[in-house]
Amino acid sequence: MAETFKIRRLEISDKRKGFIELLGQLTVTGSVTDEEFDRRFEEIRSYGEDHVICVIEEETSGKIAATGSVMIEKKFLRNCGKVGHIEDVVVDSRFRGKQLGKKVVEFLVDHSKSMGCYKVILDCSVENKVFYEKCGMINKSIQMSKYFV
Repeated sequence: MAETFKIRRLEISDKRKGFIELLGQLTVTGSVTDEEFDRRFEEIRSYGEDHVICVIEEETSGKIAATGSVMIEKKFLRNCGKVGHIEDVVVDSRFRGKQLGKKVVEFLVDHSKSMGCYKVILDCSVENKVFYEKCGMINKSIQMSKYFV
């Protein structure tokens, strides 16, 4: 049976479709209860178009195969411009090589553009640099971070 994929925004029912487990292929997620998930989902939804999480669902299995998010930062620079920040892009290891990551990035870039952003940025590992270049991104600078936990 052929796989069919649908790209869409995160829905509250996606926790049951493996969303948290998928994020666990990217980094530590911890054990998120249904109540915690629902609260965070509603909080993110309250931000409207300024925080969008997209998923790609494999329709036959009903599993979430890929995801990514974008947050829109409002600035004073560039005539009170906006910048899209792409985060948490991950494709399930079972579905890699099917251009799903590229589709996620395109969805998030298109959303940023439709919101009037003058640019969209992301941080990635050196290992993922070539992938993001294939998505039209360029290496602009370096990332700095300080972790609190």
